[in-house]
Amino acid sequence: MPRILMPTLLGEAVLAVAREVLPPGWELTIADFGSAEFVAALREAEYYIGSPRFPLGPEFYLGAPRLKLVQLFSAGYDRLDIAAAKAAGVPIANNGGSNSVAVAEHALLLMLAVSRRLVSQHENVLAGRWHGNDFTAIRVYELEDKTLGIIGLGNIGKKLARRALAFGMRVQYYDILRLKGEEEDALGVRFALFPELLQTSDIVSLHVPLDASTRAMIGARELSLMKPSAILINTCRGPVVDEKALYDALLSERIFGAGLDVLCEEPPPPDHPLFTLRNVTFTPHFAGPSWENWKKAFRNAFDNIGRVARGEKPFWVIPELRQ
Repeated sequence: MPRILMPTLLGEAVLAVAREVLPPGWELTIADFGSAEFVAALREAEYYIGSPRFPLGPEFYLGAPRLKLVQLFSAGYDRLDIAAAKAAGVPIANNGGSNSVAVAEHALLLMLAVSRRLVSQHENVLAGRWHGNDFTAIRVYELEDKTLGIIGLGNIGKKLARRALAFGMRVQYYDILRLKGEEEDALGVRFALFPELLQTSDIVSLHVPLDASTRAMIGARELSLMKPSAILINTCRGPVVDEKALYDALLSERIFGAGLDVLCEEPPPPDHPLFTLRNVTFTPHFAGPSWENWKKAFRNAFDNIGRVARGEKPFWVIPELRQ
């Protein structure tokens, strides 16, 4: 009988989903992280399910001598202490793409919101500024016939590509792991070099993990390559973008706009410079958690735990720990 520990971070409705999907006979303990109950359960736990909100350092693994797997709800894991997990010999698996549909849809939402200036139109209506038939006062744009550049063609990037094609967009991508030609043809995308993608895309959408190679990968130089009419979308991690460089590019209108679900500091300070601009649309790191994907996340988590319990290798182990 697998013994699973999960910290109390989720509402009762979400916990009810976990209990609904939990296989019969499995033991699931839910406790506040760091509480006496949590520490006691951790000593006996074989599996841990949670988000990367807690860093899970050496003391966590010292208190979990029976632990066989850390299973995340999220795709990102940049806050975790990977060295501590490696030293303890415990694999960390991410969510297996359970939130990929939600994030892909959210990226499209931000593209539409920025292109159609949704927020400013909403605010104008509430303020009594109805523009009537003066359609030249605010220029808005369609997605059809625009070129979407996807940086990072993983689970989310592929799902975004399919949805963008349904909007009549042309899709190109850059990834350090390039698809085979027949795979590109089947998906309807074409590979572009990184600078080429920035220069030729009408919308650039970021879908990469945060690591040393991607931190500040979009800076002043990269933004200078983009079209003045281009839009930048970020639903992965805030530090992938140099926020000062983005602020300068948006203020001077070197690019048309940006849609940001993530920022370098979360929650951001109320006087964040980007908040002073009208050509940015924000959401509060909320691209992933749709109601539907909670069941997907728990299903993936329990399936992975079952694999390890049967003596099989888990799916979705993060690259740093695959050895």
